[in-house]
Amino acid sequence: MAQRPADSHDTIRVTGARENNLKNIDIELPKRRLTVFTGVSGSGKSSLVFGTIAAESQRLINETYSAFVQGFMPTLGRPDVDVLDGLTTAIIVDQERMGADPRSTVGTATDTGAMLRILFSRLGTPHIGSPQAFSFNVASISGAGAVTVERGGRTVKERREFSLTGGMCPRCEGRGSVNDIDLTALYDDGKSINEGALTIPGFSMEGWYGRIFIGCGFFDCDKPIAKFTKKELDALLYKDATKLKVDGVNLTYLGLIPQIKKSFLSKDVEAMQPHIRAFVERAVTFTTCPDCGGTRLSAEARSSTIKGVSIADVSAMQISDLAEWVRGIDDVSVAPLLESLRHTLDSFVEIGLGYLSLNRPAGTLSGGEAQRVKMIRHLGSALTDVTYVFDEPTIGLHPHDIARMNDLLVRLRDKGNTVLVVEHKPEAIAIADHAVDLGPGAGSAGGDVVFEGTVAQLRKSGTLTGRHLDDRAALKESTREGQGTLQIRGARANNLQDVDVDLPLGVLVVVTGVAGSGKSSLIHGSVAGRDGVVAVDQAPIRGSRRSNPATYTGLLEPIRKAFAKANDVKPALFSANSEGACPNCNGAGVIYMDLAIMAGVANPCDVCEGKRFDASVLEYTLGGRDISEVLAMPVAEALDYVADGEAKTPKAHEILARLADVGLGYITLGQPLTTLSGGERQRLKLATHMGDRAAEIYVLDEPTSGLHLADVEQLLALLDRLVDAGKSVIVIEHHQAVMAHADWIIDLGPGAGHDGGRIVFEGTPADLVADASTLTGEHLAKYVGG
Repeated sequence: MAQRPADSHDTIRVTGARENNLKNIDIELPKRRLTVFTGVSGSGKSSLVFGTIAAESQRLINETYSAFVQGFMPTLGRPDVDVLDGLTTAIIVDQERMGADPRSTVGTATDTGAMLRILFSRLGTPHIGSPQAFSFNVASISGAGAVTVERGGRTVKERREFSLTGGMCPRCEGRGSVNDIDLTALYDDGKSINEGALTIPGFSMEGWYGRIFIGCGFFDCDKPIAKFTKKELDALLYKDATKLKVDGVNLTYLGLIPQIKKSFLSKDVEAMQPHIRAFVERAVTFTTCPDCGGTRLSAEARSSTIKGVSIADVSAMQISDLAEWVRGIDDVSVAPLLESLRHTLDSFVEIGLGYLSLNRPAGTLSGGEAQRVKMIRHLGSALTDVTYVFDEPTIGLHPHDIARMNDLLVRLRDKGNTVLVVEHKPEAIAIADHAVDLGPGAGSAGGDVVFEGTVAQLRKSGTLTGRHLDDRAALKESTREGQGTLQIRGARANNLQDVDVDLPLGVLVVVTGVAGSGKSSLIHGSVAGRDGVVAVDQAPIRGSRRSNPATYTGLLEPIRKAFAKANDVKPALFSANSEGACPNCNGAGVIYMDLAIMAGVANPCDVCEGKRFDASVLEYTLGGRDISEVLAMPVAEALDYVADGEAKTPKAHEILARLADVGLGYITLGQPLTTLSGGERQRLKLATHMGDRAAEIYVLDEPTSGLHLADVEQLLALLDRLVDAGKSVIVIEHHQAVMAHADWIIDLGPGAGHDGGRIVFEGTPADLVADASTLTGEHLAKYVGG
């Protein structure tokens, strides 16, 4: 008798999942329960939860729209899976940073900014107009135009004046800052334009810019810029958009300054390619707008107040203070609005983000902060039977705050929703109704479900996660003595309150405190950037889908040279981005097919079979392997390959050893960077910086992010090796195992925002536990005693 299929009303059934490293797995997940997914980094958790379940849910939802609407939506490919039953609408709450647009703030990214604009348009005095009059993204414009009206039974045209009142500061155009461009960074005035005078990235005379400059007739491209007349220089630098016809082609000329503002300065600096970011940082100076004082708002928008407070003032308030201010407003005409605004602001406080302000640029939020801001809109949602998908929601949270995050996840479940959480923290794993452990290892050694059941059963399961779930680090019996100090005096960045502190050198220093207490402001603001300091933060790695660990770390260079020397040919042959590329796919390894409104498809190149190289290149070998086979090796295998014999390459061995040291022995050398998890990318950056011989002080920002419990011990051993090699290591961290292992702890607080910004403890971990007067001390004492 055939087995009765699982009831799709009660389970999500996955059959034959093969996305990335998943090994044809079958699993049933209970609906309306909280399921946690565990396993080492690279074991397949994200491939199952995000790449399979959530991805297919979103794809199916998109397919319900008309073909016309789908044409305006991102196309999503079907995950590599046989069957997915019982799916509900998936809402992904991930750690992708918010707001590449510099106009995006915490207020604009949530509903709070819009609600405040409505509030001021109703209650503000003097009354200045509709909500858009308080928006820094809406400019004030006026003019006149013809309108058609009925007059005495006849249709006539009348000229009418019109105006739109927006809140944008006209000086800075709502950005809060103005810029000054250094002209010497734009061109070499001793050269002519045809001689390559322009030094702006992308302004090549070989492309469209060259045709426009030569054909515009506004200046002589063979004359050195230093000899330009005032009129010629003004046209080169400042001329507004002007239509041209060059060689029969319609083109538009735009001066260098407005072109730079349009092409570069309208984007988030951090989202730029490195060479463009370097140019902007060299050529442009940003200062607070003198007209609006950085508020982004016009004088008229700032003139309207409620109880003497303007919208600029409330946007700058700490959200916990703003919530109290809103509670003081009592007006029946806007009662529903006030109730909604209070609820949203209280949600910020409840989720541990009460220290933020609504005018905080969204692009400056950490991955953990961005994820929690995204949660705000879902906490008050009336939707039920939704699948919420979270990616390590405890990242960036002090142990004190994890309990509050757990409460929120449980509340979402109790409203009748399915909650799927990828997590490593034992405190967060403990609240799950159901646990799925993937592994047993990472990469090709992972991709299997090694356990499924309750958390209590996981503890007894014998899997890597089960064995380490109750791990507790002990306080060190003895701590290292510092060799001098790095002094910080009068630190006042963000919420820091004139902080003086001495960081001991030659030891492991851990800086901790609740989220928003001032840790990053102190260390990144006062330590990073000094000579000899290397800061490894959580910013994403910039790169194309062609970038991989071998190219990013510089590993490919010595390997290419070794291949070239062994075969007496040019090194460029062994680059898939250069002469060695397969001519059919240009070295991509795949052929991308755009299927219009349907999802684009990437098929392996049928000429090189996905190897990326021309067939003639693969005839050259080193140590019995061709270059494509080397790039397909995991780090651990490659380490043995370059250790001795014909393929012996000391420089490559050094780089590979660092990758293995940071726990990346399983990733392949040619794996696209886009397939690496956040934790893997951060450790890849750390491995790269470990090769910087000028580095004396390493600053690490939450290096345990994405680390499995079993890997924390390896990280601590790595930090010890750095210190034993004579380096100083400063770690911003919440993980109690790292705190317990420190030689010196600096605790900031006591709270967040204006309630933080002070040193509340400095000393050894043992002293912190004995003192137990701070939140960190309380939690560390429970941890080492538990």
